[in-house]
Amino acid sequence: MTRATWTDERMDDLSVRVDELARRMDQQFERVDRQFERVDERLDRMADRIDSLQRSMLQLGGGMIATFAVGFAGLIATQL
Repeated sequence: MTRATWTDERMDDLSVRVDELARRMDQQFERVDRQFERVDERLDRMADRIDSLQRSMLQLGGGMIATFAVGFAGLIATQL
């Protein structure tokens, strides 16, 4: 059975419940925001590590290519 009329007391009760719900939601959103900040920090650190690894791989690859080039040039020079 539902009521068809809203008394001032019922409206005040509803207002209090809505305010409490809004306060709880704000607290939850603050907590979620803090969690996202921590995730962002972790992703930034991970991106730095990946950049460092990529730089090392490029240096190693460049060094290997240079070594092969010098080795082949030496091999060709000794066969002439």
